[in-house]
Amino acid sequence: MATPLRFLLFFGTLSLVVVLGHVYLYRRLFRDTAKHPGWRRAGMVAMALLAFLMISWRLLPRLLPAEVASALGKLGWLWMGAATYLLLAVLSLGGVQKLLGWLKRRRAAEAAPAPVVSEERRQFLARASAGAALVASGGVASYGMWRAYTPPVVNEIAVRLPGLPKALDGFSIIQLSDIHVGPLIQRRFMDALVSQSNALKGDLVCITGDLVDGSVEELGFAASALSNLRSRHGTYFVTGNHEYFSGDEAWAEALTRMGLTVLRNRHVRIGEPGASFDLVGVDDFAARRSGYPASRSYDLAAATAGRDPSRASVLLAHQPSGWRDQALKAGMGLQLSGHTHGGQFFPFNLVVSAVWEHDAGLFHEGQGHLYVSRGTGFWGPPLRVAAPSEIVKVTLLA
Repeated sequence: MATPLRFLLFFGTLSLVVVLGHVYLYRRLFRDTAKHPGWRRAGMVAMALLAFLMISWRLLPRLLPAEVASALGKLGWLWMGAATYLLLAVLSLGGVQKLLGWLKRRRAAEAAPAPVVSEERRQFLARASAGAALVASGGVASYGMWRAYTPPVVNEIAVRLPGLPKALDGFSIIQLSDIHVGPLIQRRFMDALVSQSNALKGDLVCITGDLVDGSVEELGFAASALSNLRSRHGTYFVTGNHEYFSGDEAWAEALTRMGLTVLRNRHVRIGEPGASFDLVGVDDFAARRSGYPASRSYDLAAATAGRDPSRASVLLAHQPSGWRDQALKAGMGLQLSGHTHGGQFFPFNLVVSAVWEHDAGLFHEGQGHLYVSRGTGFWGPPLRVAAPSEIVKVTLLA
């Protein structure tokens, strides 16, 4: 399927879901809770505007002044997170209410004719259900937003890397992934992240894609905090799918100027001449399907050209998709990936777990290893529920 057609199908489906969700929220929160036409009209206008914000966030910068578009975009993302849990709460409470009503009517029918429920009682139950949904969803969304902005958890793992020289036993790699610098993640977040990463005293830092959601002009200052990362062997970066939305070539040049080493389908040696391993970096796995040329797409053969396959190797690849079919066959001892966010927040963590074979955490097959990060920032709604953000410290063992 052609990329524009695939995008239109995705956008159309997403828009339909958003509209239907807001229609349902209007019915439960406004239509069912009061008869006053002013209240209902206000609810209809509010739901329509909020639905429009969620659908049109990419168009706002073209239609409105930059500051206004930015403020409305932030509001849209905040509402998306709150609306997700509000919709879940309303659906759950509505389902429970209907089940209890059905059981009550069934029991009553066995004993006597079913009692007539007054309109006042229906309205009372609707208001009670709406109030409970607002309280429950507000609590969960508030926790998720707080968790999204708190420092990432540090997960430390140890991996026995085939072929690693004994002199490099204990070599540590700090992995950052899916930071998504953008309207909701700015310089303050980045400075705190750099400070936390430096405190781990890693030998090398890697960023496995989806660093930014915007142009160099918009986000260069926030991203430049990465130039303050400190490690013995430097910081390395590979592209994720969001870099292609934001200008992959412009960002590769900008990050190079900031002192990062960008690995686009190539490898470098890490360590001393007598004790080293190969750090291999590939572009995003989905880039070629999106029509990008081979030189800017996932190409592990090009990235490993000329290397001795008996040497220890660590592969940086944004998506875990190619681990079994590509990385293991090429003899990569360890692949570090991200992309999935571990679902980022409930219930999407369950969906991601069902869709992705390697959704988050450490996986092994033979002598090969894969670690999939839940991400260090967040994308879209500032929510982290049941899938906290993380910094990964990988210790390599000989």
